[in-house]
Amino acid sequence: MQQQSLSSFSELHKRKLEIHLKEYVHKLKAPPEIKESMNYSLEAGGKRIRPMLLFATLAAFGEDTAKGLWTAAAIEMIHTYSLIHDDLPSMDNDDLRRGKPTNHKVYGEAFAILAGDALLTYSFQTIVETPDEFASAETRLSLIKVLSKAAGAEGMVGGQAADIKGEGKQLDLEDLEYIHVHKTGKLLECSVVSGAILANANEGTIQALSHFAYHLGLAFQIRDDILDLEGTEEIIGKPVGSDESKNKSTYPALLTMNGAKEALEYHIRSAKEKLKETGLQTELLEEITDLIANRDH
Repeated sequence: MQQQSLSSFSELHKRKLEIHLKEYVHKLKAPPEIKESMNYSLEAGGKRIRPMLLFATLAAFGEDTAKGLWTAAAIEMIHTYSLIHDDLPSMDNDDLRRGKPTNHKVYGEAFAILAGDALLTYSFQTIVETPDEFASAETRLSLIKVLSKAAGAEGMVGGQAADIKGEGKQLDLEDLEYIHVHKTGKLLECSVVSGAILANANEGTIQALSHFAYHLGLAFQIRDDILDLEGTEEIIGKPVGSDESKNKSTYPALLTMNGAKEALEYHIRSAKEKLKETGLQTELLEEITDLIANRDH
């Protein structure tokens, strides 16, 4: 497929997802301030990589992508909550996110925490509300299990904890990979695996897609570390060198910049090899992989 096909696919599905997210928050019977805080971060933009991975996985199976809308929204809620909490003074203490003031800078720390809590808990309700025509009760339970594991102590939260514990220390490559596989990679893997679950894939195909997502997650973070040093604040939407200023271990710091770029190439190549093993129509997933490798923000 040509790049335009990915652009069209992404544009269409981003629009559908964002309409869906807005409707979900709008219908909540909750104080307007909390809904406004939730929407502020949900509508802050971003590439929507995780939902796109889910939709592209469904497309690889030749499935109707509409069946993934509820799970894609749930995953984006989880991702957004993690960013709100990550930016808090007790965590990364960031003032900017995607070029805009972070949630706690606009609504205060208490409402930022509550907005994150609300998005986290709402995500599971969202999956439960997937129509029966798109997912059976058993499928919805499988999706909730995968998402809760990817987001919790064995996944993203565990990675965040290891990241905080590692601040100011010189980590080795194994420790750094643990952080990134869990903090970033598990939710990317969840997106791909969720698409496969919705497509009723067999265990072998799910395993191959999980390995694809593993390499993709590491590539994503390595590119992030490179951009933190080589990007510009206007494009990446946050101060350049923020990881370095917080004494965080990064791939360029451990491997040198050239070593980090070689590691990025290795994981991108390995991700594509795993896609080939599936025998699916993976053109969109391949293009998303290239997008992650070459992104400038």
